[in-house]
Amino acid sequence: MDNTLGYYTRTAVVLHWLIAVLILAQIGFGWFLHDVPRGTPDRTIYVNLHKSIGMTIGVLILVRVYWRLTHPAPLFPLSMPAWERVAARASHAALYACMLIMPLSGYIASNFSKWGVNFYNVIKMPPWGVESEAVYSALNATHIVTSRIFIALIALHVLGAVRHLVLRDGIFWRMWPPRSAMRVEAAASLGREERRGS
Repeated sequence: MDNTLGYYTRTAVVLHWLIAVLILAQIGFGWFLHDVPRGTPDRTIYVNLHKSIGMTIGVLILVRVYWRLTHPAPLFPLSMPAWERVAARASHAALYACMLIMPLSGYIASNFSKWGVNFYNVIKMPPWGVESEAVYSALNATHIVTSRIFIALIALHVLGAVRHLVLRDGIFWRMWPPRSAMRVEAAASLGREERRGS
């Protein structure tokens, strides 16, 4: 599908919403872990589940990054101000950075502890790094700080999407299923704008 007409490919849409739901659930799961007492069997199970889901999300993010690199994002409408285009590109770059840093730092941190990862509490994956409290603490702190930055960026992203919905400029509907009538209408509107500006 040609995405220069103002919309994302079906694969990009599926990856966007799948990863968005999983990341939000994973962040909530991380908050839940703070309330699970340390040194208990339940915590071990939940922590390994959190790690396993994070690794799964990490693989999906790599697929999404590959798809984005090989299928460029659609063009912005000509009516969008230059500053808004710059802000949109910067925020998307920051979101992708957080999507990569958060699971990667968590995974590497696990390999500098004595526990490693028990993948979905079924497959034991011994740590490939040496046990180091300093390295683990630094990476774990990176993981936590990145998650907080990520939450702020997600909130800004949602606010931006709502703004475009209110403006009815077609941007909001570009990341919805291809058969959505509103999305088709928005794509047609963007196409008309681009033709008028050419």
